[in-house]
Amino acid sequence: MKPVYINSVASISAQRTFDNSVFLDDIIAYTDNVIRVVDPNYKEFIPPAAARRMAKGIKMGVTASKIALQEAGLENVDAIITGTGLGCIADSEKFVSSIIDDNEEYLTPTSFIQSTHNTVAGQIALGIGCKGYNFTYVHSSISFESALLDAKLQLENEEAQNILVGGVDELADHHIKIHKLVNHIKVDVVNSKGLLESGTEGAVFGEGASFFMLSNEKRENTYAEVLDVTTYNSLSEQELPNTLRSFLQENNLEIADVDIVVMGNNGDVNYDKYYDTLSHELLKNTSQTYYKHLCGEFNTASSFGTWMAAKMIKTQHVPKAIKLRGVQPSEIRTVLLYNQYRGENHSLVLLRRC
Repeated sequence: MKPVYINSVASISAQRTFDNSVFLDDIIAYTDNVIRVVDPNYKEFIPPAAARRMAKGIKMGVTASKIALQEAGLENVDAIITGTGLGCIADSEKFVSSIIDDNEEYLTPTSFIQSTHNTVAGQIALGIGCKGYNFTYVHSSISFESALLDAKLQLENEEAQNILVGGVDELADHHIKIHKLVNHIKVDVVNSKGLLESGTEGAVFGEGASFFMLSNEKRENTYAEVLDVTTYNSLSEQELPNTLRSFLQENNLEIADVDIVVMGNNGDVNYDKYYDTLSHELLKNTSQTYYKHLCGEFNTASSFGTWMAAKMIKTQHVPKAIKLRGVQPSEIRTVLLYNQYRGENHSLVLLRRC
């Protein structure tokens, strides 16, 4: 099987990450329980007439994909694979609200047409004229990992050469209200710098889009090699250490071989204990970083974590804002990402410098 490489990256998030020439140099601190993306100038990537008809998630996804394509020096790809937990939920809300408000009469179809989960991948394909494999995974908080795994398998078996992979989710008002009612969003606002010390249940919700150009051919601008991706529907805290050991052993690695671990801590006092189990025991001697205080929690937030891991390997630099514990190693060669949401949908992703 052929190796799989990340040849370009792009991210639109609550930080100014759409500019690939910098790497978390200027951090925006938030004091809120819901944070939205810093919008790039969409007119530079999407014709204004088309952008006006696009939902937020579509604009983020299309723009991030174009940034990734430009950095990779490609105009088209063999396949487009996306992951999303909620799709274009804002348009779904608009359509359902119209049904109620207009008594099921005089409905315009635009919001319904743009509300499907695969709208982002479809718009990207239409924009670049890609007629190849086009698939969207809707697997809750492992949606992005599912897309990444699909692309990895295709590239390893030479079914494709260049695949655009991404994760995208947007915020919507009704969605926010519902999650506040069930305390999935923190009741009190918190400062992002002190997110992990909040000591309360719930997370700070966010949104974003991160895209990657994956290929089975290494280039001069390659960021990293994708060694392995795996997901678990459920794991207990007791099972987690042995599961991680087995995952590394399958890749002929030991704990000491991991230079940096990227944790998905979101400040929820009920579920951050999964990360603490690893942080204070198995990985206590490993340099640790985290990222959800920068982008917020959403179903494909792990795509932002993957973007961050790839940038660390490429730049050989760990920004101060993401350091959790430990010191930066002299060389960043192997990076492990671990994420879970509310005790379910655990994922492990392994990247290596090449």
